[in-house]
Amino acid sequence: MKGSFYTREYRNAFARIGVSDAEARKRLDQIFDTMFHGPDDECVYHEFGDDMGYMEDTGNHDARTEGMSYGMMFCVQMDRKEEFDRIWKWARTYMYMTEGRHAGYFAWSVDPSGEKNDHGPAPDGEEFFAMALIFASHRWGDGEGIFNYSKEAKDLLHTMIRQEERGGRNMFDPENKLIRFIPDFDFTDPSYHLPHFYELYARNCYEEDAEFYREAAKASREYLHKACHPDTGMSAEYAHYDGSAYMPQKPFGRHDWFYSDSYRTIPNMVLDTLWFAADEWQLEMISKMQKFMDGKVSAKRGGVYLIDGTVVEGIDALHPVGLLVTVASGSAVLEGELADKYLKTVWDTPLRKGDRRYYDNCLYFFSFLALSGNYRIW
Repeated sequence: MKGSFYTREYRNAFARIGVSDAEARKRLDQIFDTMFHGPDDECVYHEFGDDMGYMEDTGNHDARTEGMSYGMMFCVQMDRKEEFDRIWKWARTYMYMTEGRHAGYFAWSVDPSGEKNDHGPAPDGEEFFAMALIFASHRWGDGEGIFNYSKEAKDLLHTMIRQEERGGRNMFDPENKLIRFIPDFDFTDPSYHLPHFYELYARNCYEEDAEFYREAAKASREYLHKACHPDTGMSAEYAHYDGSAYMPQKPFGRHDWFYSDSYRTIPNMVLDTLWFAADEWQLEMISKMQKFMDGKVSAKRGGVYLIDGTVVEGIDALHPVGLLVTVASGSAVLEGELADKYLKTVWDTPLRKGDRRYYDNCLYFFSFLALSGNYRIW
């Protein structure tokens, strides 16, 4: 298998269950329209003033760099420049920090009024901001000011690995090249590891930063071997640099289990396989996840597990739709009866409604992009 970076080909996996490219695209348009312009109890995007907009975490009623950067990626993949620019301007106006040790980063949580809830960054937001901006530059061309997408991306990528030169902390550990959970702590989140993004960063950053990102791609692929359980494919929400689960301790509480953050690790490997196909081991983990979860997850309910598959009693998945679709995303790179079963399940599963819809539906959108052959390198 060769990745799309080399072949420039993208496959609609839904075709295996009789869904045409046109039908898949129509469904994608419906997903976008619902999440961005649907009824109040279904959308997560809100226009703000004449030329801005934000993505709401409907469970916590704030705007987070995670969701804002996800929204930008959805927009660039769907060729929706107006919404992209609105989200980016809101982020640069209300989230971007210009002073202190986090200058050049984005505040991870901001009230819909524009007031920062916290002045710390969360690196997964910066990762997606940078990638979405690079794609926007390639797809639409650069504009002026903050809409000079390529410059904004290069500056952000530079800051992420050079902040310690300014008295702050880098988002990547300078020695092992692994992304940190947050700059101030020396552990990581396996779902933050995006080697397929780092490969593209290295080709689109300032020249002096390229070698670091090439090394980061290699380091992250190697790290995932340590962080994912060999029997289940599951990773913990937070983990140490040696791959072991981050055990319950202050100030973060329990994150040693396969829970909400962790759902993103497998689809990240799916996309890395689709784009670069650099590590066959990833296919093994993706397959083991599908087999382990077969019959254990639905759009209404999912369990919580230690990464070896032990059930955590007395608690259910907060985002069962998100869990279902991320496991199913593996069908973009797997074939066979089980993979096709997951395809049909996703096709028959609607977007989630209600207060917790934001995270589930973001993961739904990403998974549907990958499965339909529309999560593309621009």
